[in-house]
Amino acid sequence: MATEPFTCFAVAAPGLEQIVARELKALGEHPRTEDGGVSWEGDTRSVMRANLWLRSASRVVVRVARFRATAFYDLEKRAKRIPWASFVASGRSVAFRVTAHKSKLYHSEAIAERLRAAANAPPPSEEDDAQLFVVRVVRDEFTISADTSGELLHVRGYRQAVAKAPLRETLAAALLLACDWSGESPLLDPMCGSGTIPIEAAMIARRIAPGLHRPFAFMRWPEHDESAWRELVTQAESRIVAASPVSILGSDRDAGAIDSARANAERAGVANDIDFGVRSISAIDPPVGPGLLATNPPYGVRVGREATLRNLYAQLGNVMRKKMPGWRLVLYSPGARLTREIGLSLKELLRTTNGGIGVSALVGTVPGSAIG
Repeated sequence: MATEPFTCFAVAAPGLEQIVARELKALGEHPRTEDGGVSWEGDTRSVMRANLWLRSASRVVVRVARFRATAFYDLEKRAKRIPWASFVASGRSVAFRVTAHKSKLYHSEAIAERLRAAANAPPPSEEDDAQLFVVRVVRDEFTISADTSGELLHVRGYRQAVAKAPLRETLAAALLLACDWSGESPLLDPMCGSGTIPIEAAMIARRIAPGLHRPFAFMRWPEHDESAWRELVTQAESRIVAASPVSILGSDRDAGAIDSARANAERAGVANDIDFGVRSISAIDPPVGPGLLATNPPYGVRVGREATLRNLYAQLGNVMRKKMPGWRLVLYSPGARLTREIGLSLKELLRTTNGGIGVSALVGTVPGSAIG
């Protein structure tokens, strides 16, 4: 790999930068939030560790070059100095994701062609998993970063069966991390769909690293240190606890969704940690609390219509007041029109997007004391 230390960057969905920064601090890094993510000074091991452990980031890249260029001659000259051989094995194809703003060089394909020529690598093909480079040009300043993750980090490898409007794993984890749930109190999702929130909760409760069972782009780099990676994996495996110390429940009215959730939990290795069941919100039977009800209810945009969902949100509030005094509620919401039907005082934790829809993560507590 190129000379260490180098600048690492964890790409984050809008609004999740602080969550990712907290995760990196817990890993011993010194993060700085920036536009689009979080940066830190790291080495090979910290890149591996970030990919292995980050639950809410989208991908991890390392910055390989930063320079100014106002003509293609300048770009070609600078690009030849980049240590491409540290990131691209001989014969492996490369892909470039180029964005340019307020710059003299702005044609993304032309920029990619010059960089590919400097790397002396073929264009992407169906037969080869190309090494991705992310290129950002702002006011003639080029920042070129090598992707270390490969597939986006929300791809843990367990979710092959999905229900309607599935929630990404990174967003599910961020919802739990934003309200500081760490597996020390019961958790319930009464609209769990394909089970992403309960599964991510079980992985947090059992201290399972989200990247433990998937490949990463850095594994194909010529200078990849396999022994260092195996050491990190062994350390991560040693931290896993045998079973969730708390009850985790997931339910949904859709029997097909629950079948998908159980299959996903089995692939994630947490099937025995989650009690899945087919039931309506009014029929939920929460464990002894207080605990956390975490859910991603339908928004009335893709699943259901807003007018028909008001009763659903109102029912959620009624059931929580009746059965779950002292519990906390955290959910993603597209706006106040629906969440006001819950009838609880809710505080905004963050704003982000889910499937292109702007949503807020809201948290509140049900008045009263938990029975038992």
